[in-house]
Amino acid sequence: MKRLLALVLVLTLALGVTAALAQEKMYISVISKGEQHAFWQAVRKGCEDAATELGVDMFYYGPPSEADIQLQVDALKAEMAKTPAALALAALSTDAVMTELQECIDKGIPVIGFDSGVPNAPEGAIFATASTNNQNAAALAAEKLLEDEGLTGQLTLATADAPVMVAVLSQDATSESVTGRTTGFVNKFVELASEYGVVEVQGHTNWAVAAEKPAIILHVEIGASPRIDDMTNAANAVLNKNNLAAIFCSNEGAVAGMLAATADGSEFGEGRRFSDILVAGFDAGAPQKNAVRNGWFVGSVTQDPYRIGYLAVELAVKAAKGETVEDVDTGAQWYTKENIDEPNIALLVYD
Repeated sequence: MKRLLALVLVLTLALGVTAALAQEKMYISVISKGEQHAFWQAVRKGCEDAATELGVDMFYYGPPSEADIQLQVDALKAEMAKTPAALALAALSTDAVMTELQECIDKGIPVIGFDSGVPNAPEGAIFATASTNNQNAAALAAEKLLEDEGLTGQLTLATADAPVMVAVLSQDATSESVTGRTTGFVNKFVELASEYGVVEVQGHTNWAVAAEKPAIILHVEIGASPRIDDMTNAANAVLNKNNLAAIFCSNEGAVAGMLAATADGSEFGEGRRFSDILVAGFDAGAPQKNAVRNGWFVGSVTQDPYRIGYLAVELAVKAAKGETVEDVDTGAQWYTKENIDEPNIALLVYD
């Protein structure tokens, strides 16, 4: 009987300890922008894997679409009532969540922004943001293009009398993400191409850099508007440039215009009208993926939504523990017809 009582006591204590540990498990909330896009499914997968690996309980919510601002606000309010240890937020509208952000400050709940983050949030509300550094991502495209021996061979032979042209096609010169990508590509291309000759940047005053007797010209073409007809016209303007060797399309809108101007990209195929021009894209989407699969595009840059989610949760856990956190670049990947179906890339090239 004594042994039985002792065993019961041990089991009771063990269950009590287990229950206490379970109660102490960190709880964090993740509120994303939506669920309708494969991009956000990859973000969610990253969040879930991080929560599992870090041993925390996580609530994840994304409204049905990125137009559902009130649904996101309602979910955020419900989570604030639970007083999470930390919160990760990709706000659809910062203005709509100002009250909740102030509440986080008042309660000492650290907030981590992710993807586009929480621009113009109250000072002190956002501890760090996990997002793509657009300049670094576009620089990757410049690096990959200049790994092509055909292009570097042309640059080596370029002269002031017969300059080689490379172009950037962007849908605007105002939005932060697009201008960041344009700048990132321009800066990296000029840095790398300068090894082959004098480089001049022309086409738009935001990026123009004059040079004496340039052998290499980097032309920046901006569409009159993001509309597909204006982007198609801008693409045609680029394609009509003399001695054009390569093009970088800085976002999906620019890619759409280029594809519309070239029979879905097929005119970059072997033996076709623009077969001697290299094209690099940005983002994914079915038409762009098709152009990459067929080799009409040499490759494209994709953001890494999985790492956006994973690192958002990782930062939230660190901040909840009182550790110092800072903004982190979630990186980008280069995909080609050779690697597009590899599991680590397939997760990122969303439609």
